[in-house]
Amino acid sequence: MIRRELTITNRLGLHARATAKLVQLLSGFPCQATLEARGREVNAKSIMGVMLLAAGPGAEVVLRVDGKDEQAAADAVTALFERRFDEDS
Repeated sequence: MIRRELTITNRLGLHARATAKLVQLLSGFPCQATLEARGREVNAKSIMGVMLLAAGPGAEVVLRVDGKDEQAAADAVTALFERRFDEDS
């Protein structure tokens, strides 16, 4: 299992478009993935689950991935967060 602490740095946080990008990215990996924020843990492959976190800009989230391709999935999600979900310049 891989655990990473990530900070949301895009301007709008985990809104619908950013959440859809995250879920679409993770859907390509068979591993299990969860996100935790503000004491709530959700399936990171669920749009509704991730939206329920209501994680805004500056929020700290914990990504957990577990499975055969966990390293690749964690790296891909980290890169997406670092690119600010391809939203900000």
